[in-house]
Amino acid sequence: MRDYLGFGLGLRPEHYSSILETTPAPIEWLEIITENYLVSGGKPLYFLDKINEKYPLVMHGVAMALGNTDPLNWDYLHKVKQLSQRINPAWISDHLCWTGIDQKNSHDLLPLPYTEEAATHLIERIKLVQDFLEKPFLIENVSSYIEYHQSSMTEWDFLNTICEESNCLLLLDVNNVYVSGFNHDFDPTIYIDAIASKHIQQIHLAGHSHHDSHIIDTHDHPVADPVWQLYAHTISRHGQISTMIERDDNIPPLADVLEELMMAKQIATATIERKCS
Repeated sequence: MRDYLGFGLGLRPEHYSSILETTPAPIEWLEIITENYLVSGGKPLYFLDKINEKYPLVMHGVAMALGNTDPLNWDYLHKVKQLSQRINPAWISDHLCWTGIDQKNSHDLLPLPYTEEAATHLIERIKLVQDFLEKPFLIENVSSYIEYHQSSMTEWDFLNTICEESNCLLLLDVNNVYVSGFNHDFDPTIYIDAIASKHIQQIHLAGHSHHDSHIIDTHDHPVADPVWQLYAHTISRHGQISTMIERDDNIPPLADVLEELMMAKQIATATIERKCS
């Protein structure tokens, strides 16, 4: 039985005051960007501590670089663990990607080749990370715009293999599945159906930018209708899963993001009810 937190938001500085002043009921938990709080003091940690008194938190990082061939950054991981000990998150997550080579950072979440060699490399590193952090650890599927000729398996089989062999869990970004499906011309429902339900701990929903020939995962628009439909399919296939809304640019007032959060809850509730009837 997976841990279930309900429906949450990505915590953004633009919403600190509104959340503290109103404690909106639709928010049941919050996800923080880990790297925003790896500091010794200041306003970010002040607000984080106050918000942590009101809501459960999870940590979501962008800098673990699990797919890199450089050694793991243990200085960074020690800071992540210190933050975890401070706020006691329900779990910690990062992206299944590589971000650079020879200590040079691309500042992007780059897709991996889906090969046995890459899977073995990732499984070893994920085991080290989750043993060190001593918290449930989730990997997130990234959106992609290229594919590798070397890939010998599908992305969904790659994810299933890594979760099974490393004993980690999956942060399933439904928007990323839709974006990659459009960009690489595959049916995103096949991807969703192929993921083992036992691996999925959390869902991300976000907006994207559609450029006719391709889609870019920008997190600067409301969730698109096809992504809502894919979310309903995901819940129908895998059951109730902790779900949150991401917004990282063109951030609207909190009330607007709460409307999307309530939409997610309505879709999930209606889907579960139909499945049970």
